[in-house]
Amino acid sequence: MPKPDASASAVIVSGGKQYRVVPGDRILVDRLAAAPGESIKLGRVLLFDNGTDIKVGKPGIDGIDVDARVIDHRRGPRIESIRYKSKKRVRVHQGGRAHLTALEIVAVGGVGLDVDEQAKEEKEEKVVRKPAKARGGAKAARPSSAPARKRAAATKAQASGEATTSEVAEAPADEPATKPAKKTPRSRAKKDGD
Repeated sequence: MPKPDASASAVIVSGGKQYRVVPGDRILVDRLAAAPGESIKLGRVLLFDNGTDIKVGKPGIDGIDVDARVIDHRRGPRIESIRYKSKKRVRVHQGGRAHLTALEIVAVGGVGLDVDEQAKEEKEEKVVRKPAKARGGAKAARPSSAPARKRAAATKAQASGEATTSEVAEAPADEPATKPAKKTPRSRAKKDGD
């Protein structure tokens, strides 16, 4: 992604890889030995650009550090490598996921985000994250058997003042219950007519 030329930027080395960073960037680097929330300094800066002049190191620039904050540790996508040679019985399958650290760049060579901007970003980050739903006892236990479900429905209906289906069915006991005649399937109707 292209970086704006007006702000201070730098090319840093972490884990044998080079990254171009500006204050406010979030990058993934190889796993670092730092806890989430800690601030770290990346001291190996190869190039520094403050908008007016560019400093190039041989191989690094002394006196310029990049301040970063560890966001969290995560794992990257699964990367697989397969080597296959036909008719040679060579089939090698390897794969794995890289252990990564997410960093937020706070300042580059002393030029960085304002304290107000940092606080605003942290508030936005807290608002975006939702608390995890409670598992297990969060929902009311649903009755598993049919009689238990009927009892639960009856108590619910009594609480609301309505008659339950069982009470309605039991009330007119002296009247015979008539069920509508079932329709015969089409295939049987044809056979009966033949």
